[in-house]
Amino acid sequence: MFRFTNYELRFTNYYMFNKLLGKFSWDIGIDLGTKNTLVFTPEKGIIINEPSVVAVNTRTDEILAVGEDAKKMVGKTPSHIKAVRPLVDGVISDFEVTEKMIKHFVDKVHSESFVLAPRPRMIIGIPLEITEVEKKAVEDAAKSAGAREVYLVEEAMAAAVGVRLPVSEAIANMVVDIGGGTTEIAVISLGGVVTWKSLSIAGNTLDSNIVEYIREEFNILTGEQGAENIKVKIGSATPLREQLEMEVKGRDLMNGLPKAVMISDTQVREALGRSTNQIIENIKTTLETTPPELIADIYEHGIYLAGGGALLRGMDKEIAQATKIPVRIAEDPLTCVIRGIGSLLNDHALLNKIAVPGSEEV
Repeated sequence: MFRFTNYELRFTNYYMFNKLLGKFSWDIGIDLGTKNTLVFTPEKGIIINEPSVVAVNTRTDEILAVGEDAKKMVGKTPSHIKAVRPLVDGVISDFEVTEKMIKHFVDKVHSESFVLAPRPRMIIGIPLEITEVEKKAVEDAAKSAGAREVYLVEEAMAAAVGVRLPVSEAIANMVVDIGGGTTEIAVISLGGVVTWKSLSIAGNTLDSNIVEYIREEFNILTGEQGAENIKVKIGSATPLREQLEMEVKGRDLMNGLPKAVMISDTQVREALGRSTNQIIENIKTTLETTPPELIADIYEHGIYLAGGGALLRGMDKEIAQATKIPVRIAEDPLTCVIRGIGSLLNDHALLNKIAVPGSEEV
């Protein structure tokens, strides 16, 4: 008579237990962004959109706050509390903090259910330029946070799905996803990425450009949150019809006292110019390495902009002028990637076609 070994029995029990808990858990799509993490469930759509920030007490290693509550602490904490961004350029830089952040969001999703230990199926967006070690870190963090199954999808591909482009057909689609930590430039056809570039020049870089410009021009030190506010309110890639101005507050580097000055959209555009030009040059380089048959499709259908950087005034016009190709901004570009991931939760055939092989499958 055949008998299970103790190991096989334990594994079978664990598998059955996970499967049982999975029936009461919601499938989850996660866009692990450098700046913001978004979470999607088929039942409720986008239910979490919070900063990828975790506040940690370095004396006790205790997690004090996650997301919006942690972001409020940035720049305002005592020496023993640190507001940490556990993702850099879209990849995990602090495994333990990322795991706890994902666990926090999973628990928040299931806060209204009676499941004490959720075991959801997860789809997570990853950058194009990711190593096997970094890929495994994402999988391990998700499984440690409670996932019973983890699927990885390239963010550029997810953005294309979010724009409702025919990614599985023999038609070329070009997507430029300007996020917080990376800019992903990809030409997609037949369910795969044909040519691509991944840049570390993105939203965070633009914020740093503004901080540096204000320091050099006005001798004022301002924070990144203030710089992001300037970018959103008066930032642009092309000259505007009406000049915009706003007040900048910071610390005078000469005497250390608070100081306020006015900054114009022209000055902000000057600060951003080098980085926006680099993004455009890399789009042109990607086009130059794309097969001629696919270029014809791109000329016909245009380039699609996604991510927060797509909202920079005139960015689409600058790219169109440089490439001589129509440029379209995706509907709600900030949520484009997570909406694409959300669509894949209900489209198993497409998910299996475009999902990146896991570290255990390679």
